[in-house]
Amino acid sequence: MRNCGSDYLCPVKDLENAIFSTQSEESFNAVALEVFDFQSKHNPIYSDFLSHIRLKKPTHYTEIPCLPISFFKTHAVSSVQGKAEVTFLSSGTTGMIRSKHLVYSTEMYRRSFEAIYEMQIGKPENQVILALLPNYIQQGNSSLVFMVDALIKQTKSPLSGFILDEMETLSVRVKMAQETGKEVVVFGVSYALLDAVEMGINLSSARIIETGGMKGRRKELSKEALHAELKKGFHVPFISSEYGMTELLSQSYSNADGLFDMPPWMRFQIRETTDPFSFEAPGKTGGVNVIDLANLYSCSFISTQDLGKNVNGQLQLMGRFDHADVRGCNLLVG
Repeated sequence: MRNCGSDYLCPVKDLENAIFSTQSEESFNAVALEVFDFQSKHNPIYSDFLSHIRLKKPTHYTEIPCLPISFFKTHAVSSVQGKAEVTFLSSGTTGMIRSKHLVYSTEMYRRSFEAIYEMQIGKPENQVILALLPNYIQQGNSSLVFMVDALIKQTKSPLSGFILDEMETLSVRVKMAQETGKEVVVFGVSYALLDAVEMGINLSSARIIETGGMKGRRKELSKEALHAELKKGFHVPFISSEYGMTELLSQSYSNADGLFDMPPWMRFQIRETTDPFSFEAPGKTGGVNVIDLANLYSCSFISTQDLGKNVNGQLQLMGRFDHADVRGCNLLVG
């Protein structure tokens, strides 16, 4: 048992296990309503937000209101008391207010990203993972660095690791990894991948996962234009992307079609841009709401600043709302 408030003890492991055991719409709905009940009572920020909405008790997860993601910049969004194990901060340019996510269970985060990576990318032990994420490392407290570092360690390969200023070693490591017969996976922020293209780095045999913007280092490109340039430069058929952010403990990945699949404990909805409590029909562009049940100890119901649409149950990102901060979450205008 973990103390989830002065007057409430929650069987936390039971709920955690239920989250990661969801496989159907019925089970997801049941667990989502249980998580909502917990967070609406024990998350002061979310509870206050809900108090300003004329809300009937939800009977389905699609009726649960989503907290604007901007609250992670201005408040400590938490559903438990005590000291967080780690506080993740979003990336950003100088002077930008960074979002903060108080994480009370790094085990929960690991459980989430390890399962998703294996489902959508593969087993790390069969791979060599290389990471071109210099700005994330420099700014510190990055959830992405935490995740990639854990995946790198799981490869148990001395060739895996972060590449900072020694870009010329990237080709050497990739070639040596190929000789071992392992798959090569390269995580890279956009500007670092473009740097690698200009240096003539050969990544034609690697799986490339683009995960972020230009960070003020280069002119922003649409995702379509960026991927076209990377495909041409690296001589690869497609570029994968990671949809993840500081405020969420789950991710999803896209492949050749550019569409994102959510793990079983995650859902998205497309809200109308002028009415946050109404939803768009499939194929129509609107704001992206995300339900991430792995956010058990913060808030699982998030209204993001991303634009997207539902394409046959998969998420297609279309960009960001005007005046939204430009951040490293793979959200370039498409």
